[in-house]
Amino acid sequence: MSKIRAVVVDPNVSGRLVLRDVDAPTPAANEAVIRVAAISLNRGEVRRSTTAAAGWRPGWDLAGVVETPAADGSGPAAGTRVVGLLRSGAWGELVSVPTHSLAELPASVSFEQAATLPVAGLTAYHALLKGSSLLGKSVLITGASGGVGYFAIQLARLSGAQVVAHIRRPEYESFVKDAGAHAVIIGEKLSQESEYGSYHLIIESVGSDILGTSLGWLAADGTVVLFGTSGGTEVTFNAQRFYGTGGASLYGLILFHELQRESASVGLQRLLRLVEAGQLRPHINIEANWTQIADVAQKLLDRQYPGKAVLHISN
Repeated sequence: MSKIRAVVVDPNVSGRLVLRDVDAPTPAANEAVIRVAAISLNRGEVRRSTTAAAGWRPGWDLAGVVETPAADGSGPAAGTRVVGLLRSGAWGELVSVPTHSLAELPASVSFEQAATLPVAGLTAYHALLKGSSLLGKSVLITGASGGVGYFAIQLARLSGAQVVAHIRRPEYESFVKDAGAHAVIIGEKLSQESEYGSYHLIIESVGSDILGTSLGWLAADGTVVLFGTSGGTEVTFNAQRFYGTGGASLYGLILFHELQRESASVGLQRLLRLVEAGQLRPHINIEANWTQIADVAQKLLDRQYPGKAVLHISN
């Protein structure tokens, strides 16, 4: 079997992420083989790589060109520029991707822009869907300087919401305001009483005290969508205030669970149309060659940059 290069975990080298030769993919009938041009990094896959066994292949987000179309006739033809995602193993020269997880790129959208969309963009998109109609409603987004938060601010603003962003580092205030936040809350903790009133939807990724306090900031029938716990998994909250709000709910969002209900291609096509129209702007803070994967991954874990990092695959 022929070999390709891919990112794998090697616990014996600094940074644990290296390029190695692996077997070329053998696609299932509903999978297209993609020659990858660009990838982006997400905290979840990078964090897992710090403890994964030797040989594990990380990677969710990819953009590239269809090398071999799916044998069952589904999906795009050979030569089509696409974006897609996998549960793991997307960071390779060639990867097999189910066609329901691919979307064709508009001519004006680059591989680099597209590569930021799958996990961060789709997570923000599905979180916003839990708020239903947001026109004129108040939305709070915590961890707003991250990849998901940056997309969520823009999508909430496009939906007609009043958007408040919470960040922990004051140097990122202009960053989230440029994304479209109407107001910004800065600090490691939230005050018990909300400065901007109650919220119809809260998109939360910090956990710990931030989640505990924000549960008390919901409006009647409001929803907290929780998709991460970067600040801690132990949470204390005022249960009486929460149920006393009336109709308040806490929703745990895992992207790959949401994609069982609506295929990734649907959401990706919607996001790509917004990028094409200039209404959704990916923010790429770092661009580098994938040979720098370990260094860029460590910068992500150390929170050294907001937005997204994109790496170019050199074939």
